Amino acid sequence: MTLIRQDDLIQSVADALQYISYYHPKDFIDAMAAAYEREENPAAKDAIAQILINSRMCAFGKRPICQDTGIVTVFVNIGMQVQFEADLSLDDMVNEGVRRAYTLPDNILRASVLADPDGKRQNTKDNTPAVIHHRLVPGDTVEIHVAAKGGGSEAKSRFAMLNPSDSVVDWVLGELPKMGAGWCPPGMLGIGIGGTAEKAMLMAKESLLDPVDIQLLQERGPSNRAEELRLELYDRVNRTGIGAQGLGGLTTVLDIKVKDYPTHAVNKAVAIIPNCAATRHVHFILDGSGQAQLPTPRLEDWPEVTREVGDNVKRLNLDTVTPEEVQSLQPGDTVLLSGKLLTGRDAAHKRIIDMLDKGETLPVDLRGRFIYYVGPVDPIRDEVVGPAGPTTSTRMDKFTRDMLERAGLLGMVGKAERGPVAIEAIRDNKAVYLMAVGGAAYLVAQAIKKSRVVGFEDLGMEAIYEFEVEDMPVTVAVDSQGTSIHQTGPAKWKEIIAERA
Repeated sequence: MTLIRQDDLIQSVADALQYISYYHPKDFIDAMAAAYEREENPAAKDAIAQILINSRMCAFGKRPICQDTGIVTVFVNIGMQVQFEADLSLDDMVNEGVRRAYTLPDNILRASVLADPDGKRQNTKDNTPAVIHHRLVPGDTVEIHVAAKGGGSEAKSRFAMLNPSDSVVDWVLGELPKMGAGWCPPGMLGIGIGGTAEKAMLMAKESLLDPVDIQLLQERGPSNRAEELRLELYDRVNRTGIGAQGLGGLTTVLDIKVKDYPTHAVNKAVAIIPNCAATRHVHFILDGSGQAQLPTPRLEDWPEVTREVGDNVKRLNLDTVTPEEVQSLQPGDTVLLSGKLLTGRDAAHKRIIDMLDKGETLPVDLRGRFIYYVGPVDPIRDEVVGPAGPTTSTRMDKFTRDMLERAGLLGMVGKAERGPVAIEAIRDNKAVYLMAVGGAAYLVAQAIKKSRVVGFEDLGMEAIYEFEVEDMPVTVAVDSQGTSIHQTGPAKWKEIIAERA
């Protein structure tokens, strides 16, 4: 009989969540480095470079890889010969670990969990509760997998109940374009097949805990249908040309994971859950000897990568920018932003539109300004702001026309593609949409030299900030003519890849 003490489990969960907030798994770093070496599209290569540089900076600065520090998912395998020395339930112990991790003063993590999801949506302030799964298994240890999943990639999850004769491959390839780039490729796709609806989703999520090992499978060959699917989908997804951040390129996925389970004769449940460039998970075992000890990565684990901006970089002064300058920007241009940049996300956008409808004065004049879709991590020590990467821009699409025509915005900065409604509004108003790299939040934050709240302070991370930025790197994603790099880039690279096949 093994005795597991309450505080050992709590502190191990807390330490694990801090650990994954700033350390990428080594298998992920190696796979991303290999993708960087073989990438030929300059825009995609630069995006991967930013992710790798950001990863190294976070590891040594011990600050979050992404500003979205995720909703916590925990898988617990409890040995049947284990006894807990505890006053709390297992779920309460795990949640206390989450609470400690997300409120640690030395590395505060952003609390994104909201209670009453279809009502008040009130922040729980400490990112609890986690989503917890238990199994009772043979043995005398407790095995725990801890993951923190960003909302942008989780939002791209897909599920279908296919007919038994339907093709899983065809369904996945049909869903992939609909998912867009908001899941921050390159990453992994977890796929669950069989069981029931909830079992398929659970298998897809759990598969993402496995290491990147598709190259090993390619070398030895498949031994079952799940492995055949992994190989076929890995090849065919990468042939779509979607590429890093949806800009077009050779690598869209680093690996495909497939788990399956017996199912009813008339069903074929299939789920996809993507894991983004902020892949965060770790595994540890409690054997009664104390808290889990997690290995410290070595400096050599990260490749030496430098950004090659090139001679075609453009600079934009946000304090003096004119409509003519905006209209000169072309899709795919690399731009360095300097000057005063406003921020605003879903809640701020909704409140702005409500105020405009009521004829009320906005807290800040948006005319001729640029807005950045971001909810930053709180700063610590001498930081101006914590990690401050972009959030998924399509959530702001329904507000875009009003923000441009009624509020007077000139440009927007965010993550991934824009939908048709937003693109039409951008074209009609000769505005511009710029894309920052998802998964490079700490790197982006280094360009922010000053920060202050200028509106809606009660919204917390969703308040309107004014950032003073210096050489913040972005890419022109939708120009003033309505041309989207997320449409032209993948189409171009799909053709290039097909010609080489």
